[in-house]
Amino acid sequence: MTSLDIIGTFSIMGSNQDANENWYKGKLDLSLDQNNRIIAKWTINGNQEQFGTGFFKNNILVIQFNYKDIEDKNHKGIVVYKCLNKNILEGFWSEELGNPNYLGIENCFRIRNKSTRSAGILL
Repeated sequence: MTSLDIIGTFSIMGSNQDANENWYKGKLDLSLDQNNRIIAKWTINGNQEQFGTGFFKNNILVIQFNYKDIEDKNHKGIVVYKCLNKNILEGFWSEELGNPNYLGIENCFRIRNKSTRSAGILL
């Protein structure tokens, strides 16, 4: 696979970096910048946005991310995805202010648009 193969929109499901395994859902949009670096934008639970940049090699995607919480406090972290194929990413993550005894987990599933399905093309 190449970085072009994983560009697109994914549905995500994950759990936070804590003992309570607080689950969340959302969307991940992956694109490329002019230097072929990965640009990521997450929308968590419909309202929280997170942003990141990263790289792809040997079916591994690594992204440094950041976001502001409701109190306008900055959070930074890193997520690592194993790309099982171009439609499924399996990952884990950690942020600097999270509980260091735990890792968050996140799984991503490609969202296919109607025109792609009706044309019989699989991404």
